[in-house]
Amino acid sequence: MKTKNYDIAIFDMDGTILNTLDDLADSMNYVLKQYNMPVRTIDEVRNFVGNGIRKLIERAAKEGTSEEKIDEMFNTFNEYYKTHCAVKTKAYDGIKELIVKLKAAGIKTAVISNKADYGVQALCEQYFDGLFDYAVGEKKGVRRKPCADSVYHVLEYFDIRQNRAVYIGDSDVDYKTSVNAGVDSIMVTWGFRDEEFLRAIGATRFVNRPEEIYDIIIV
Repeated sequence: MKTKNYDIAIFDMDGTILNTLDDLADSMNYVLKQYNMPVRTIDEVRNFVGNGIRKLIERAAKEGTSEEKIDEMFNTFNEYYKTHCAVKTKAYDGIKELIVKLKAAGIKTAVISNKADYGVQALCEQYFDGLFDYAVGEKKGVRRKPCADSVYHVLEYFDIRQNRAVYIGDSDVDYKTSVNAGVDSIMVTWGFRDEEFLRAIGATRFVNRPEEIYDIIIV
C-alpha cells in the first residue's frame, strides 16, 4: 500500500509550473520603452524576478528612478500584462500530468505566487483548467514571499498542519519561504535559478523532472 508523506503539495508558479519568463521580459521591456529607458535582456529579467512585479520594475528601471515614477511604471506594467501574460508562456512538460496523479492519490494541490492575484488566477485557469485546488497571488492582506503568509493562508484554508505540507519552487525566494513557513521543500532544477546557487543558500532536496516530485510525496 502506498504511503503519503504529505497531504498537500504547494507550488510556486513562475519557473516551477509555468515558464513565464518571455512574457515577463516582453512586458517589462514594453514599459521601459514607454519611459525611454534601456530594455533588458532575458537573463537580466531572469535575475530580477521572484519578489513581485514592483520589485522587478525597481530592478529593471534606470538607476535613480523616483518612487513616483516606479508607481507609474507599475500601473503601466499591470495594464499591459493583463492582456499579454499568456502570449509566450507555457507549462513545463510533465507538470499537468503530475498534478493529475497527485490529485488521484488524494493529495491537495495549491499554487502561491508573488505575481499579482489576477495573473495567478488567469494563468491557472488557462493552463491547468481548474486542476489546482487553490491558488493565491499577491493581494491585500497577503504579504509577498518570502513572508510565510501565503503558505499559512493555504494551510488554514485546508486545515492542514505544516508537517503535512511540502512546498515546491525554483528560487531563493521559494526556499526562504519554505523555511519561514516551517514546511519541507523540493527545489526544481528547470526554473529561473540553478542548483549550485540554491545549494549555496541551504537547499538540499532537488528534482530534475516533475515525476520525481510524485515519488517523493507518494512512496
